[in-house]
Amino acid sequence: MTDSAVPTLRSDDPVDRFLTVLSLQGGEARTTEDIFVGQSEPMPGGRVFGGQVLGQAVIAAQRTVPEERLAHSLHGYFLRPGDSMKPITFSVDRINDARSFSARRIQAFQEGEPIFSMIASFQTAGAGLEHATPMPQGIPDPESLSELPPGADQAHPMSKRLLTDRPVEVRHVLPAIYLHPDADARPENAAWVRTRRRLPDDPALHRAALAYISDHTIQESVMRAHGIAWTRPGIKVASLDAALWWHRPARVDEWLLYVQESPSASSGRGLATGRIYTRDGVLVATSAQEIVIRVPDAS
Repeated sequence: MTDSAVPTLRSDDPVDRFLTVLSLQGGEARTTEDIFVGQSEPMPGGRVFGGQVLGQAVIAAQRTVPEERLAHSLHGYFLRPGDSMKPITFSVDRINDARSFSARRIQAFQEGEPIFSMIASFQTAGAGLEHATPMPQGIPDPESLSELPPGADQAHPMSKRLLTDRPVEVRHVLPAIYLHPDADARPENAAWVRTRRRLPDDPALHRAALAYISDHTIQESVMRAHGIAWTRPGIKVASLDAALWWHRPARVDEWLLYVQESPSASSGRGLATGRIYTRDGVLVATSAQEIVIRVPDAS
């Protein structure tokens, strides 16, 4: 298609200009994509863990930008359940490279079907304004908390997998709701998180790992608001989308406090937001996620 065939924004009417912008034209232009393939963690239910795809997508995109340019935000949509027994193909579209920022579109496929779509932005760090919401006070140290709730040995295989056979250690500040609901219904949650062993000194790897960790426990702020445990018969929870903003560097193999709250739930969807802090109170990242949650007999 020639340049003369592209509609121009000549109208003085803003609605006309808006409609022209939306009237996309077909063309022969194609973008060059980088292709990567990854495997999945085995999961008892056979579905790919959403945090895994987030982390893999960040890694794939990171490989297409300069080394000093790190991820600062992502916005992703979970389109279909992934099969943890099949490989995942990631395509990265280099949609923009500017002086300080790069934007990438990442698609994840299994057997030709898209299961996840994300846009991520990368930045070469520079000086600027600084402020941050302080870490909540009165949070107990992780050493004073237990990873395994009472009765964990009798848990469902899925619960055992979530509790003991994962790369991330989670210690809940509030009573864990793996097996039983919290006695106090409240739209909030908090947990200390870290990887189970030290990771290589690669800032990009730690950012991807933080994306992985961001999908842990955040759904529970929605569930706690309604006194629901993971063992509730018939409950179905799935992530619809996810967003993450990295504010400052941090190591994910050191304790991080993940504070979460749910401002709303309606129409079978629940919204959760989170803030991630280092142990000494530095705000590392902010997250947001909307989930679909179906509970039998729920009003």
